[in-house]
Amino acid sequence: MKIRMSLSRRKTSLIICLGFSYLLSVAQQPSIERIEPPFWWIGMNESNLELLFYGKNLGDFKAYSSVPGLEIINTISIENPNYLFVYIKMDSNLKEGVYPLLLKGDKDKEISVLYRFDKREPGSASRKGFGWGDNIYLLMPDRFANGNPSNDDIDAMVEKADRNNPNGRHGGDLAGVAKYLDYLKELGMTAVWLNPIFENNQPHYSYHGYAITDLYNVDPRLGSNEEFVRVVKQAHQKGLKIIMDMVFNHLGDQHWMIRDLPSSSFIHRWPEYTPSNFRSTTIPDPYHSEYDYQKMINGWFDRHMPDLNQNDSLLADYLIQNSIWWIEYSGIDAIRMDTYQYADKDFMARWVNRIKGEYPDFSIVGELWVEQKALHAYWMEGNYRFGNYDSPLQFLTDFPLYIALRESFLDKEKGWEKGVERIYYCLAQDFVYDEPRNNMIFIDNHDLSRFYSIAGENLQKFTLGLVMLYTLRGIPQFTYGTEQLMTGLESDGHGLIRGDMMGGWPNDPVNAFEAKGRNKQQQKAWELISSLANWRKSSNVIHSGNTRHFLPENNVYSYFRYNENDTVWVILNYGDEEALVETGRFAEMLGQHRRGHEIVSNREISWGETLTLQPYQALIIELIP
Repeated sequence: MKIRMSLSRRKTSLIICLGFSYLLSVAQQPSIERIEPPFWWIGMNESNLELLFYGKNLGDFKAYSSVPGLEIINTISIENPNYLFVYIKMDSNLKEGVYPLLLKGDKDKEISVLYRFDKREPGSASRKGFGWGDNIYLLMPDRFANGNPSNDDIDAMVEKADRNNPNGRHGGDLAGVAKYLDYLKELGMTAVWLNPIFENNQPHYSYHGYAITDLYNVDPRLGSNEEFVRVVKQAHQKGLKIIMDMVFNHLGDQHWMIRDLPSSSFIHRWPEYTPSNFRSTTIPDPYHSEYDYQKMINGWFDRHMPDLNQNDSLLADYLIQNSIWWIEYSGIDAIRMDTYQYADKDFMARWVNRIKGEYPDFSIVGELWVEQKALHAYWMEGNYRFGNYDSPLQFLTDFPLYIALRESFLDKEKGWEKGVERIYYCLAQDFVYDEPRNNMIFIDNHDLSRFYSIAGENLQKFTLGLVMLYTLRGIPQFTYGTEQLMTGLESDGHGLIRGDMMGGWPNDPVNAFEAKGRNKQQQKAWELISSLANWRKSSNVIHSGNTRHFLPENNVYSYFRYNENDTVWVILNYGDEEALVETGRFAEMLGQHRRGHEIVSNREISWGETLTLQPYQALIIELIP
């Protein structure tokens, strides 16, 4: 009997031939439904490859290869006979092409499989990720723009589009992202971080992408694998990098692998549903109890998000290879890893090192939702830490600075360690980092209250936050819709703070992607963000310069970014009254300078012994000799 099976969504095809010396009932017939990775590449640094075969009754099969340069290392059967894991070794002389693999079972059962090896794109291993000079734009594809309404509802996908439901799918897609790449470039962005684009065939909340049901396929309501590759290429042509959001801590409970679990060791099991305690302090804590530690790393993130056990070697290899497959296949420049500290830390270190082994200049940023600086710094490459753990993670999301920024606006009382002093005290602790500039800084993101709401919907306070975002040490991350002055608090629910971009849908009454569709305040915000982001792109002193700051006095905070050639003076009035600032205290940085080019207003400014600041005014001054 011959069975031809096409896996077109994986951009490959397999031919499977089954030979029997006796008649099997339909229920007993072995079959293959999936092979993952669906194909691979020659010329990779790592020569070993794990192949996952999934189908029916594969447990008693062994793999064989007659291809020179393609060696079977091991065949592993596990609890569930529907799975078979095969490890192969590729010789350095193996050429691109399609090669046969033979699976042999008992009683003369045979399955012949053709597996494809492609040639790597030139320069693939030497791709450059993001760095200090980048401006990152975070967008949620379902909420950004609907470029292809025909894929809003897919028969095979459970949840349908409903823009009236803040927690439902709204129809944004990759076509919408492609449509507005020029818009992002004009805004001053250099990199785009997409929330997860993988299939999320969950009955509810599938829009955000974090309950993945297929790690090798784009959600068809967003587009296809091929379409994502085109978006990456289009972005690169416009000078934009693409950051892919990944999740190794958990899957959606409707993932095909969870619905037919390979073995009991693939997920963390509890007698009853047990959520994580969400206390990542237990990981570096030298006094932690084993109970608290295990609940943190092995508890489930949510009821519909089973917690993965990365200590299972088969699963660990599967996850590592999946990320490498997407890098090589799609051409992405970086990965943002969700819930980084919730997964096994030794596995995460192994994963980072494996990626760096294949792509030395690739960028990985871990989501580290940790408020305390020392506990946060534990995860950064090159830092001192308790015990023997040596983190290789280069970039971290800077939640300690975010908390300081947020609370500085929410404090009703100003003064000692309140208001703007929170930022000063936070930055004063940067000694805990080997390289503080490797922090990704932000004023909001897809999980947090909208910054315009935090700023009290006050454009002057809003400007203070934007000035700090684009002048403090670190890599600025900007959230979609902030330029449209989107509002919403965490207490309102994630579905509301993740609103739709105005103008992203064909029948939207207002299109704020265009200047003519913005109101006066939105236009001011857009011009501010565009001017700051575009200025920052070419300001090396902001990218890599040193920082010197001065104690806040009377709600005024001042800091300098400087190198051997240039100095930028940033001065912020957090008060609701005019401030007369004596400039003499900044003499060590100002020297004889008495004038400069002010970026926010785009004009020359001068000062004498004093400088007057209006309420909530922010100045960025490039010193002029």
